[in-house]
Amino acid sequence: MWRKLSLRARINLLLALILALGLGINIARLVLEAGPRVQAEDQSVIRLAREFVETIVAGLKEAPDPDARLDQIVQDLTRLRHVSITRQDDVTARAREAREEAGDQRAPPAWFVALVHPEQTSVRVPISIRGEAQSLLITSHPDDEMAEIWDGIVTQLEVGSAIAVALFLVTMLVVGRALAPLEALSQAMTNIEAGFYDARVEPGGSPELAAICAKLNHLAATLGEAVESKRRLAERAVSLQDSERKEVARELHDEFGPYLFALRAHAGALTRLSEVHSPDPAALRRHGNAILEQVNALQQFTRRILERLRPVGLAELGLREALGALVRLWSETHPEVEIESSISGALGDTGETADLTIYRIVQEALTNVFRHADATAVHITVEPAERQTGVHDSRGCALVRVSDNGRGLRSDHQLGRGLTGMRERILALGGTISVNSGDDGVTVEAFVPKAMQP
Repeated sequence: MWRKLSLRARINLLLALILALGLGINIARLVLEAGPRVQAEDQSVIRLAREFVETIVAGLKEAPDPDARLDQIVQDLTRLRHVSITRQDDVTARAREAREEAGDQRAPPAWFVALVHPEQTSVRVPISIRGEAQSLLITSHPDDEMAEIWDGIVTQLEVGSAIAVALFLVTMLVVGRALAPLEALSQAMTNIEAGFYDARVEPGGSPELAAICAKLNHLAATLGEAVESKRRLAERAVSLQDSERKEVARELHDEFGPYLFALRAHAGALTRLSEVHSPDPAALRRHGNAILEQVNALQQFTRRILERLRPVGLAELGLREALGALVRLWSETHPEVEIESSISGALGDTGETADLTIYRIVQEALTNVFRHADATAVHITVEPAERQTGVHDSRGCALVRVSDNGRGLRSDHQLGRGLTGMRERILALGGTISVNSGDDGVTVEAFVPKAMQP
């Protein structure tokens, strides 16, 4: 049942229990202190009354009529509240009068009387009148004292209850206002879960809740930006795929068409020469050589297209050998540029997708260096690294850095389609890429997440 209660109901229930417990402890304290208080009062009254009686009865012998004087003294002492003094022969009548007087007071309940002072206290004071031994009976009457204590307890119970109820209502109002943002937070979370990332919560309540509201607003804005970025990335990926398909189709049309036309022409010529009774050997050789040249050109074109679609040897030889072959190819093509490569042996298995991404980054960076940078040295580094993103990622990352000593980029330079495609590909994998340009050249640095280990 406790788990089903809301936070507001729990706080209010705990507050009510604490107030009730505090009030109960205070009342219990008063009840427990009432017994010693009545007993102390009772003993004090008996002692004072006895000393008083012994003092006034000492002069009875000098009185002309000791009995009349004693009756007058007893009559005068009937005005006392907490004690009664009677002659030995008037106990019954005086006790009845004491009970009647006590009945006029606001009597406490029987359990309270039994707990506080269950029995009355009586003391006999012996006296002698004309040689005859008599006695005065001093009897305590704590009923009035107990009634006063009970009235105080009832009053404190009433006042304490009123104060506790007032405190409970005020605290309940304060708690309700302080926890009011929780409902708005719950509704905002529901909207965010449903995909409405523009949901916002007005910060309010305590500083802690206001901070949570601000954090939720920031989280919603970040999620909205991430979803929008993901949508743009997917749209861009589709656009790039279509663009690459169109370019491949255009190259196939532009390259394959002439080659196939030339092959058909030479093949037709060979067919016609074969029908001649005495074919010219030189013509046969000429058409045959032309066909071989066209087939060789087609092979080179096919290799170039396949290299664009999928690096040759990457899956068979691995990332290190594929990058080494790529570096050797550029070194043979541009011997005037010194290319240094450093591929860490601690990189481990990065996965097929990460290998292809790393290869494409290096390939695109080298292409840009030899096309635009006029550099004389290029340094390539591939090593394991950890990104400081604040998010735990057990996969790890590969750091890819390609730097040159060229002339750098212009201030108004925009990334080409190749690096733009690489950026979006890396973002889709959860990595990052940056291009930094200065007077000492350009540095392309990327963090490529490794594949999840099974």
